[in-house]
Amino acid sequence: MDAIERPTFASDASRRIYEYVERHGTVERHKVLDILSLPAEEFRTCLEGLKSDGYLEEDGGTLRIALEFGAVEKHELDEFTVTVRPARQADFDGLVDTIRDVTAEETYVVAETIAEQLLYEDAVTRHNAVQSRTFFVATVDGEVVGWTHLECEQTDPVREVAQQTVGVREAYRGFGIGSTLLQRGLEWAEANGYRKLYNSVPVVNDTALEFLTVHGWDTEAIRRDHYTIDGEYVDEVMMAREL
Repeated sequence: MDAIERPTFASDASRRIYEYVERHGTVERHKVLDILSLPAEEFRTCLEGLKSDGYLEEDGGTLRIALEFGAVEKHELDEFTVTVRPARQADFDGLVDTIRDVTAEETYVVAETIAEQLLYEDAVTRHNAVQSRTFFVATVDGEVVGWTHLECEQTDPVREVAQQTVGVREAYRGFGIGSTLLQRGLEWAEANGYRKLYNSVPVVNDTALEFLTVHGWDTEAIRRDHYTIDGEYVDEVMMAREL
């Protein structure tokens, strides 16, 4: 399924099944049937249709959103092997921990907000008629050490523009992991019809601003005193990258 395609459903029952799973990230098959109170045969037919259309997948009776955003990449470094791949619901705890690790070291307000949003919704992926959220992760020995995230509004006036964030745990910086993740997100956005990415960074985060500038991002605007950080007003630098 194209990552920017609006979900379409064969019936209202199919829509209700998809939306319930989409809201909860992963859910047991029998629980969906009980909660939605659908006839068993209708539920089975709708579920099989959603799976064959690529909207849902099932593993051992557990349902989750099934979206393919690209292949798994392995990068052999002197010290370790880094795997970059689409994030899964099983990455939830590691993803939140990694975002918090990064934001504890650097002021990255948008990333902090994303971590809180993940915890509130208890789901990695979002893909509905209003909003799409995509994560790629970098892992070492199965542990999440970095991420890139793309937040994509689905309403027509802004659906060609996406917000991207990226971060790597401090212990794994200096190996090009951040650059690889940033490029992976850029390639995904370009392949899916986006024309522009943006990233909002507090002016005090020199590391992030330098990183984005080196990778071809431009300062598009500055919002004065946009943040209040440690009791001080701090400007927001709005960075953008044309695709």
